[in-house]
Amino acid sequence: MTQTEPYVELYVRSMLPDGAGSRQEAVLDKLDELERREEIAGYNVIVWGKQIAPESAAANTEEGRYILNRVAEFKQWALSNNVSLESFYQRTSVDSEVTESAYDAMVLPVMGLAEYDGEELAHVAPCTKGEDVHSITDRLERLEAGEPSAIEQRTETPITSD
Repeated sequence: MTQTEPYVELYVRSMLPDGAGSRQEAVLDKLDELERREEIAGYNVIVWGKQIAPESAAANTEEGRYILNRVAEFKQWALSNNVSLESFYQRTSVDSEVTESAYDAMVLPVMGLAEYDGEELAHVAPCTKGEDVHSITDRLERLEAGEPSAIEQRTETPITSD
């Protein structure tokens, strides 16, 4: 049986805070290298905004539904793997000057990585397990080395004989 290379989606914010552009370029360079070396089957870059309000008109667009569906998929993966995505996204309350009311929005990260094995979501970064934050760079380095994610590695129990 041959091991299939993962496919990666990189989510990037359209309006970057200072210093984030060079980090994104470094991640894109690493993805290019991993694809050239056939460590990954390929990757796609998805541009998203700073935040999305699930009850907004934007959430009802094709792009909005795509983002909300992906975030729901990421949350399910986090629950299944006993990890936190607090480092990935946060909730905030936004005051609307138009309606003079507040609404809830999800702040999206500057960068987020989703790794797929076929159709199945295999890893999301950044994520936190216990005290350990697993960054995008950490995951790309493990892919380059042909290693499982740190989450998988730490959850495996060694077999010992008595």
